[in-house]
Amino acid sequence: MPRLLIAIPITVLTVGASQACATKNFVRSSVGDVNDKVEAVGRSLEQTQERTRRNEQKIAEVDGKVQAADETARSAHAIATEAEHSVRATDARFDSRLQAMDKASKRLVYDLVLNEQEGNFKFGRPDLPAAARTSIDGLIRQLKQDPKSIYIEIEGHTDNVGPDGVNRKLGLARAEAVQRYLYDQYHIPLHKMNVITYGGEKPVATNSTKVGRARNRRVVIRIVA
Repeated sequence: MPRLLIAIPITVLTVGASQACATKNFVRSSVGDVNDKVEAVGRSLEQTQERTRRNEQKIAEVDGKVQAADETARSAHAIATEAEHSVRATDARFDSRLQAMDKASKRLVYDLVLNEQEGNFKFGRPDLPAAARTSIDGLIRQLKQDPKSIYIEIEGHTDNVGPDGVNRKLGLARAEAVQRYLYDQYHIPLHKMNVITYGGEKPVATNSTKVGRARNRRVVIRIVA
């Protein structure tokens, strides 16, 4: 009977020791797994950081190239703009010299002014009145008596009443009415006529009186050869 009592504690101790060893092994195994996972996560994080660093370098390189391309484009645009301005300035100087040479090579032969008093133009209307047509017919009769290689300049003028844009359009419409009459009635080639409007830019009388404004509303026909 005493032997049985002694054996029981020993068995209990053996079982307890076995359980303790198993727990330690489990803990070691679990800790090892966790450490492996931590190391794997660490390696993955390092790889991710390395890829991020490389991507940032590539992005920086692309940004640098984009900035350089943008600066090149701005520089090219500035050069093109400067070249365009230079071309326009050259064209303007050429046109000015060409006009000066053209004027110098021509001589005024006839000059006819059609205003509201002499041409019977209605205020604000571009229509060519009968009185104006009669004056033009007289001019053409003189040209037939003096056959030359002629060129006709037709200028449209107005007073300063109303907006500048409206006056310029009105002056042009009146000048074109004269050109159309010369073409339809006398078959003068269009390339032998030049039409221009000055609006109210070139008054020949004061615009402060009714008579002065009537004189300024006019069409001037110049015959040059």
